[in-house]
Amino acid sequence: MVTLSQSKWALRAVTLVVWTLAAASALYWGLKFSSDTGASAPVAAPVAAAPVDPLMVARLLGATGPQTVPQASLASRFSLQGVVAGAPGGGAALISVDGKPATPFRVGNAVEEGLVLKAASSRQAVLAASADGPALLTLEMAPLEQ
Repeated sequence: MVTLSQSKWALRAVTLVVWTLAAASALYWGLKFSSDTGASAPVAAPVAAAPVDPLMVARLLGATGPQTVPQASLASRFSLQGVVAGAPGGGAALISVDGKPATPFRVGNAVEEGLVLKAASSRQAVLAASADGPALLTLEMAPLEQ
């Protein structure tokens, strides 16, 4: 038989379990709502890196005196891969610019800003500032290997 003292302890235990569950539930939902700032906060856009100044980096690393950045010569930027020589004032050249894949250019077309293919002969191409201007650069094909 169940006595009155046993039912008192059972009632107290059940009450303790119910209140513990209520407190745990309140704590769970409180933490859930307070830490949900990630969904409503604006997402920061990725920041593009600023261009690096080589002279400033050299100074930061302890270089002294005037420093100059070596510039690539105009001739080292272009490589003549092939030529189709036509009638005088005609033809085309296959030119690689800055190590990129070679692109065909007709005589009179711009190779890049400020440079035009002025003439194309059997193994060379002439670049100038304009079609009527003086030659700035003569590109020659590499000799044939036998």
